[in-house]
Amino acid sequence: MTPTTFIAAGASDQNPMIPAVYDIVWSLVCFVIILLVFWKLILPKFKEVLDERSRLIQGGIEKAERAQAEADAALEEYRMQLAEGRAEAARLRAEAQEDGAQIIADMKQQANEEAERIISTAKAQIAAERQAAMISLRSEVGSLATDLASRIVGESLQDDARSNGVVDRFIADLEAQAPAGKDA
Repeated sequence: MTPTTFIAAGASDQNPMIPAVYDIVWSLVCFVIILLVFWKLILPKFKEVLDERSRLIQGGIEKAERAQAEADAALEEYRMQLAEGRAEAARLRAEAQEDGAQIIADMKQQANEEAERIISTAKAQIAAERQAAMISLRSEVGSLATDLASRIVGESLQDDARSNGVVDRFIADLEAQAPAGKDA
């Protein structure tokens, strides 16, 4: 077969690019059936799934917004509590410092009062001991003076009332002369 015979044998009045009418009709019927099935069955279910998904997403967004608002409120409350806590801590520190200063002042006052009491007690004790020493010294000096005078005179001067009076006068004279000697 030559190429010209091949063209002549297959040649007809129809264009090979355009299908036959019965193919177009049956294809159109199938397309319409598939379109109706898709339109009535598949598309509503697809739309229902999309609507459900949209509701879930919208609910999730609203839930997230509520959670964000609650978190913001909790954060603000936390910040307020933190600020209140800091203010309370500063107030307590100030009170503690004031109390500490007051305690220190009280302790100093007590220490001063105790020192004054100890000093006055010591002065009283020193005065009492001085008085006791003076009394003891007078009696010793008096007895020594009478013994010495007795030895010098050669006679006993042990008359207690008389010798005590002489010794007391002698010591009083010495005391009267002592401050005058200290001033000069």
